[in-house]
Amino acid sequence: MVVVPGIQQVAVLGSTGSIGVSTLDVIARHPQRFRAWALAAHRSVDTLAAQCEAFHPRYAVMVDPDAAEALRKRLAGACDTEVLAGAEGLQRIAAHADVDAVMAAIVGAAGLPSTLAAAEAGKRILLANKESLVMAGHLLMAAARKAGAVILPIDSEHNAIFQCLPQGRDATPGLEGVSRILLTASGGPFRNWTAEAIAAATPAEACAHPNWSMGRKISVDSATLMNKGLELIEACWLFDVAPSRVEIVVHPESIVHSLVQYVDGSVLAQLGNPDMRTPIAYGLGWPQRIDAGVAPLDLVALSRLHFEAPDEGRFPCLRLAREAAAAGGTAMAVCNAANEVAVQAFLAGGIGFNAIPAVIEAALAAMPVVEPTSLSVVEAADREAREIAALHVARYSSRPLAGGEN
Repeated sequence: MVVVPGIQQVAVLGSTGSIGVSTLDVIARHPQRFRAWALAAHRSVDTLAAQCEAFHPRYAVMVDPDAAEALRKRLAGACDTEVLAGAEGLQRIAAHADVDAVMAAIVGAAGLPSTLAAAEAGKRILLANKESLVMAGHLLMAAARKAGAVILPIDSEHNAIFQCLPQGRDATPGLEGVSRILLTASGGPFRNWTAEAIAAATPAEACAHPNWSMGRKISVDSATLMNKGLELIEACWLFDVAPSRVEIVVHPESIVHSLVQYVDGSVLAQLGNPDMRTPIAYGLGWPQRIDAGVAPLDLVALSRLHFEAPDEGRFPCLRLAREAAAAGGTAMAVCNAANEVAVQAFLAGGIGFNAIPAVIEAALAAMPVVEPTSLSVVEAADREAREIAALHVARYSSRPLAGGEN
């Protein structure tokens, strides 16, 4: 594929997930501005093959080697896309000289190395992988500053905050006159459930988000409010604020995506229909605004918007994430790793819903906090936390749990 001057070459990491699919939808609306130069996924051969046939990227990456071989066979004779395999393939396309922008949308800790590679290569990073900042915020932000990379937040809440803050030409958000950041949360599917009902929740119920269409892991994170806890940590790194200056506000309609309060009493908010194509289009087009294909907001039809405080008694994951942020160091990587293990076990039917925060709390209590001075330190903490979390998953899956401990 020939690189055409003036057209932004985009590598979409996690192209078969909901964020990746929405990114390709926006790219397809602007063929004179953007090109899907590389696509990457874990093992969804059929979906990635269809995307390659539609967009003809220069490279396609399958993290799973067997899936990569299957994709090569599928694409033989259909298009000239070169198929790469493994995490090395992700890092190669993320840092490639021909790439202008990287959509970092791989879910979980698996997205960290390629996001860091994009930062070290000075790319425009459309950051939808919050775990990269949760695990290694200091390393990622330092690498971006050193290489001149531009980080544009794609999570709807952080994108909203970014839009409400003053910005420099390098997309660095300022805090002049800001008193606090208000991070909105939908409250998830269990917002009005009793503690007893939440304890008995099934994976299908946890994945039935009332507003957003998301993958299973992030849907469970939304149900536990851990997603909002991870976003709190992400906001601290992106906007250089202490956890105490970030307040979580439950807003069930998901229309006000977040707010910024200023010292003069002003509060700026970004509103829009719950469609991830809006922040994606903002990131792709920044500093200009481009059509995202999103329906306009009808405030009269909405009539009312509601706000309430989160209940950390029923949703202790939010408290655990805030405590990890306050502890600093590797505590945030431990929190994230234990959560990934616990959520995977819950989705597989191995533990109950309330065992998720119990596993996370046990891992945080078991591991010392150290300074994340390198990627190897972060990865070591991640591995150990997963081992500890797995032990506690086995414990909770082997016996009935009393009271609300399930």
